[in-house]
Amino acid sequence: MDVYWLEQTQADMPSSEDWLSDKETHILRGLRFPKRRADWLLGRWTAKNALAISLDLSTEPQTLKQIEVRPAISGAPEAFLRNQPAGATISLSHRAGIGACAVVPSRVLLGCDLEKIEPRSDAFSSDYFTAEEQGLIANTDNRDQLVALLWSAKESALKALCEGLRRDTRSVTISVPGLPLIRTAHPQCPGQEQFASDLPQSEATNWNALQVHIANDQSFTGWWMESGGFVRTLITDPPPKPPVLLKRECYLAR
Repeated sequence: MDVYWLEQTQADMPSSEDWLSDKETHILRGLRFPKRRADWLLGRWTAKNALAISLDLSTEPQTLKQIEVRPAISGAPEAFLRNQPAGATISLSHRAGIGACAVVPSRVLLGCDLEKIEPRSDAFSSDYFTAEEQGLIANTDNRDQLVALLWSAKESALKALCEGLRRDTRSVTISVPGLPLIRTAHPQCPGQEQFASDLPQSEATNWNALQVHIANDQSFTGWWMESGGFVRTLITDPPPKPPVLLKRECYLAR
């Protein structure tokens, strides 16, 4: 199954808001706090462009205006094109001024997450991770990276289940074959590093496989990648191929 991934930053966004639909413009005006407005705009901009590219549409403002992202009853984002279901599944994440959107051009279970690698306390681990996961954390030399990976994968899984943090994160167990993790140079970003492990990997994008087990015996497979101080994770059912990274600039002239 093909799945697509697009990242955008605040700097990628246009100064005008003519790419928003009338309904979205109304929602934006109701957002009081600047950070909430900025995050909301970045999420919509990233999602609309990801949908347009994956559906082979133009990324011109008039086309993006016809694409809407609406919350389902569960709170999960749903994609619409010209007021009709777009026939695609999306998942959104944003962190530290970066927005990410995963798209599958069919109706599936999908969750994605973007997480910054930063120190987290032992209390965080004990509150949110299983005993098995805490054992992995205690036995790695790359604690911050592993905590970010496990947390991000849990977020992705809970999004795929349309439950979010309403569900106990300890009911979701993440397995990353090939641990412990080791530091390696990132081949596409000289001077930056990624952490990798001895497990299936897509050579083109450096996505690595991971597995998720839910307490009710439901299981998912997915992918993770780290670069530039961030971890990216993606979970789907049925199992996906390694995500295809999209670039918006390739489609501006279409």
